[in-house]
Amino acid sequence: MLENIDFALVNWSRGQFALTALFHWIFVPLTLGLSYMLAFMETMYYRTGDPEWKRITKFWMKLFGINFAIGIATGIILEFEFGTNWSNYSWFVGDIFGAPLAIEGIMAFFLESTFIAVMFFGWDKVSKRFHLTATWLAAVGASLSAVWILVANAWMQNPVGTVFNPDTVRNEMVNFWAVLFSETAVNKFLHTLTSGFVLSAIFVIGVSSWFLLKKRELLFAKRSIVIASVFGLISSLVLIGTGDSSAKEIVKTQPMKFAAMEALYEGQTEAPLIAWGFLKGKDLHKNMDENSEAEFYMKIEIPAMLSILAHMDPKAYVPGIKDLVLGNEEQGIMSYPEKIERGYYAQQQLLAYKAAQKEDPNGAEFLALEAQFKDPDFVENHMRYFGYGNFYDPDPEQLKKNAFTLVPPISLTFYAFHIMVLLGGYFLMLFAVFLFLVMRNQLHNKKWLLWAAVWTIPLAFVASESGWIVAEIGRQPWVIQDLMPTMTAVTHIDTTSVIMTFGLFALVFVALFIAEVKIMVKQIKIGPKKKEDPSNV
Repeated sequence: MLENIDFALVNWSRGQFALTALFHWIFVPLTLGLSYMLAFMETMYYRTGDPEWKRITKFWMKLFGINFAIGIATGIILEFEFGTNWSNYSWFVGDIFGAPLAIEGIMAFFLESTFIAVMFFGWDKVSKRFHLTATWLAAVGASLSAVWILVANAWMQNPVGTVFNPDTVRNEMVNFWAVLFSETAVNKFLHTLTSGFVLSAIFVIGVSSWFLLKKRELLFAKRSIVIASVFGLISSLVLIGTGDSSAKEIVKTQPMKFAAMEALYEGQTEAPLIAWGFLKGKDLHKNMDENSEAEFYMKIEIPAMLSILAHMDPKAYVPGIKDLVLGNEEQGIMSYPEKIERGYYAQQQLLAYKAAQKEDPNGAEFLALEAQFKDPDFVENHMRYFGYGNFYDPDPEQLKKNAFTLVPPISLTFYAFHIMVLLGGYFLMLFAVFLFLVMRNQLHNKKWLLWAAVWTIPLAFVASESGWIVAEIGRQPWVIQDLMPTMTAVTHIDTTSVIMTFGLFALVFVALFIAEVKIMVKQIKIGPKKKEDPSNV
């Protein structure tokens, strides 16, 4: 069945979506975190009446506005691509995926945009209390906007609260609350939100450190660093907790992703955690077979820690990539070839159902097939693996080879995960050191540390993008885990048109990114506005 797929179209469509998502994700985390820090800073102004806090708030608000505007442009393009490039996906799960997006547009986006207008243009036009309320509601609106997108993405990682309708050949939502409050959705939202907080705190500290290096706006810089350090330190601690919860959820719902994150080929008890390592070879997921091994030039391991993190038990068994592909009866792990055959059977039954429905919707054959699709055993044992059927081949050897194509890119997933974790630990230490030194009024003398903070800004974006790569690349080849592979989700259009739009979007996004950086740098160099006359505050 794989020979009928136009993989050039699939890969270019994936590339275009990844390009858009990567650029969009540059702007979103900064928006999420800066919005709350603005609210904290304005709260300080409201409580103290100190005009310096108003200057601080206005300066960071200006940078927030630049980032917010460009983030919207990339986000709109991203949503349109679901219809232009992924129409089969949109048809298959539109009833589910469309609901969170609609809620985001109706509630969160309007809430966010309305109060952002007051936040930017309401100074001296509305009361201090109303303006502060608008700033806080803009921050809440940004989070609400994010939650619905993340709920939709979490459902793709762990499809719950839905049933398959054989009449429409679509998945339909039957339990909205199961979709909204699934463990995957809660963990994804909390982890993503706090990662945005950490990134924005790094941004504020880095920019403020530049002012200290230039010996400009010292009070402004120190106050900003205090807010950002506290905000970032608390967020980093929460981020560790949400990351641990997310990993435990991945163990249950996406064990192949978890194995790829650690390049764990052979399952084992007392599985060690690889703190860092350098893999031999590239694209280890390609041309894999039962003899493949993950080899390292070097690696630093923590004994039994992976078993502890996954199951809170050092003796627990953590399945490896080959366990999941080839199966492990002792551990109760079904092989991928078995899942493929079950999924293929479900697909064939669907074809028989549609044929019987067309021939005689009141006939015994159709009624029997209709009852089968409502049978919980059939749903659990066959429909659950519906997407695997696309990898079926009658030749057992070819079927086994197809099963190994279900392994995600190991090198990319492994490095992205470990870069994210290591940088997260570095950020935590940076926040603690900056908070300690600024409270002791010793920070301005540590030029090397200030320069380190400035150059940490791009590292924060690297960590953020790495997290996105782990989440999305680690679940390949699935667009919807176990139900729909990416190769079947694309729109059947000419590959050339996708290549052309890929190039066009690349030019537009690079231009937008360069424009943002230039505008940001210009505004940072200008700095906060001159101090206002106290009589006008």
